[in-house]
Amino acid sequence: MTLTNFRLDIEYDGTGFAGWARQPGLDTIEGTLMETLARILQQPVRLTVAGRTDAGVHARGQVASFSAAGEGIDCGKLRRSLNQLLPGAIAVRQVSRAAADFDARRSALSRTYSYSVLNRSWPSVFRRRFVYYYPGRLDLDLLGRAASLALGRHDFTAFTPAVSEHCYFEREITGSAWRREGDLLVYTITASSFLRNMVRVMVGTMLEIGRGYRPLDTLAGLLDGAGRPDAGTTAPPGGLCLEEVRY
Repeated sequence: MTLTNFRLDIEYDGTGFAGWARQPGLDTIEGTLMETLARILQQPVRLTVAGRTDAGVHARGQVASFSAAGEGIDCGKLRRSLNQLLPGAIAVRQVSRAAADFDARRSALSRTYSYSVLNRSWPSVFRRRFVYYYPGRLDLDLLGRAASLALGRHDFTAFTPAVSEHCYFEREITGSAWRREGDLLVYTITASSFLRNMVRVMVGTMLEIGRGYRPLDTLAGLLDGAGRPDAGTTAPPGGLCLEEVRY
């Protein structure tokens, strides 16, 4: 039996899902995609994904890969069928044939996430699923300096749950910056890989710095292997979005 390797480029609103990873009895992005692919292709499908997003986290540039029997599978037709059957919160941007050794997770060189903070005196009805509403005054200069400190290789033990499946906590950050877009403050971060909740704890900690609740100079110690209790709160999942995976 000849198997063909495929790449899926996906976007989704993660609000109503229990994350990417398939879990019995729960609505997940992976489970929904696998069931829909199996229905269309009439064969079981196993997905590999670039970033296993948590419950409530969104994606504009998620990538998954799978192998399926059938050399005659039409990528355009498969995309149309998927988008007809998938719930409105998930969209397949592209289906393409991939090299036999392509693996959405292992082949990835970097992943970029954004975190959006609505920083004004009233909340948004229409953007509430995709932003963290934070009405307090924030110092953008302090946020930028905190983001710059995160660049390079550090021990991010303080930025992931104390009970963790990870055994290696060093990560190299190649991009880290805050910018203002109207009433939004947007944090963007790029690395080859991330720890669970890492970006959300970093955002929560930096917001404490930007608010004046935490001195900027304490961040260096946090990035040097401090424990989870020393860092800030975990920002809500709705503001986080996987923007891009580079190969």
